[in-house]
Amino acid sequence: MVREKGFWKRERVDEALNRLLGKIKVLGTEYVNVYNLNGRVLAEDIVAGFDIPRFDRAAMDGYAVRAEDTFGASVNNPIMLELAGSVEIGETPEVGVEPGKAVRIMTGAMMPKGANAVVMLEHTRINGNLIEVLKAVTPMKNVSRRGEDIKEGEVVLRRGEILQPQDAGVIASLGIDKVRVYRKPKVAVITTGNELVEVGKTVEGAKIYNSNNPMICNALLEFGFEAISLGIARDSAEEIRNKVSEALKFDAVVITGGTSVGSKDLVPEVIEEIGEIVFHGVSMKPGMPTAAGVVDGKPVFMLPGSPAAALLGFYTFAVPALYRMMNVKIIARKWSRQRGTLQGRVPSETGVRGNVRVLWQDGKVYPIRISGSGVLSSFVRANALLVVPEEREGYEEGEEVEVTLLRDVTEVFE
Repeated sequence: MVREKGFWKRERVDEALNRLLGKIKVLGTEYVNVYNLNGRVLAEDIVAGFDIPRFDRAAMDGYAVRAEDTFGASVNNPIMLELAGSVEIGETPEVGVEPGKAVRIMTGAMMPKGANAVVMLEHTRINGNLIEVLKAVTPMKNVSRRGEDIKEGEVVLRRGEILQPQDAGVIASLGIDKVRVYRKPKVAVITTGNELVEVGKTVEGAKIYNSNNPMICNALLEFGFEAISLGIARDSAEEIRNKVSEALKFDAVVITGGTSVGSKDLVPEVIEEIGEIVFHGVSMKPGMPTAAGVVDGKPVFMLPGSPAAALLGFYTFAVPALYRMMNVKIIARKWSRQRGTLQGRVPSETGVRGNVRVLWQDGKVYPIRISGSGVLSSFVRANALLVVPEEREGYEEGEEVEVTLLRDVTEVFE
């Protein structure tokens, strides 16, 4: 023990963390519904059971036609087609498109039999029961093909992804109402110190309010973990032991205060008596007295009483260990900026800010080619956003660019 001796030997932060991670056990799994999966770690691959779209559909409002019937059409040489009916989104077409005919169609509606293209509304004129086509279309023009977004059998999301709102949309579009995720840790929070008074009560003399406990609880909530405050433990080995015993009903324990080298710093001694100390004392300022242990297979994070040191110790050691309990390692955090080499040309219209969905991976940036406003899977395949300023016409392949991550980049432990 280092109590009343000082930290003559301190471990490097990465070495201490790696030893701690080696002691962590992965929690079990559970099912959550598609309405409540944000921030959860996926415990299974999500595989598409059918194509999306499930059928060829119109990508524009206009007229479903046989493309070959429009060849040669222009404003000066319009081609006349007979209006054979219409089809709304959500309807199965009851009318087909025969040679010389057209069917009015809405964006997203199923293409009628016989049609292989859509003439945009603005490229037509109505003339009684006839449609004047003012611009020719090629086969499959303005048509979203079956399976264009997602193909049957495709792995849409992989185990270890931290789920986002766009993932819920894609999962729901596949008709999946529940997914298997790793159970998120329930973490008990204890603050030690004879000087502490709970917030809301009267503070007198040399007493101070217990600010660390709500701080750590909210830090846990920031990452989607469950926080259970067990309040204050006085500087008594018996009281600390009793509080820890209560805390071990949960998955992990965070204790602030009582970790340094004074006569009242009893926390590491208590943990060593009932479990194992993994490390005590790290080469980090603030936060040198940070410690961690394992009791009954559950991690116990012992953080200094100084609020700044406690929070730094929490982010440095507790967060990676708690994610380890969900079988995942965070490589790069959501909203962080990362640089990488562009692996393909990215065009953009001058005067318009381009928001290009890209995949950032190992210092390389890959443009996502399927990027229409209605193609939600592009926000799942992409993990970052490349902004093209209004004054640029895009970026060339090989350029170094900066992207903003749209999701945490993760790695599965097992």
